Amino acid sequence: MGKWIVIVQWGDYQHELNRGAESTKDQALEELRAAAQTYLPNPGIQEKWRRVYRFADRESYFVVIKGATTKWRCTFRLAELVSDSTDPAVAGKAQAEDTAADMAAEPQDRVPPGFG
Repeated sequence: MGKWIVIVQWGDYQHELNRGAESTKDQALEELRAAAQTYLPNPGIQEKWRRVYRFADRESYFVVIKGATTKWRCTFRLAELVSDSTDPAVAGKAQAEDTAADMAAEPQDRVPPGFG
């Protein structure tokens, strides 16, 4: 369980939506889904319509918002904190999780019966 955040990006601008206390991946996914439906990159936008596209990974969205005079295109993604120079334990925890995941994903050799 690391610290997960939602990042929204439009143009050259990026913004973290959930800062602060530790959040689980499930909590961040919930915030991600809500943000894709409600977030406005500029509080003055008079929204005419919104199109929300979900990427195949099901953990990121592309949103097109039509305002009164312009269209905004935003990408919403999840990110996990894996390194923090102020807290070296974060990197150790992330490396341990990556190692465990890599070991589980490795192919397992199996000798068929009668060959051994």
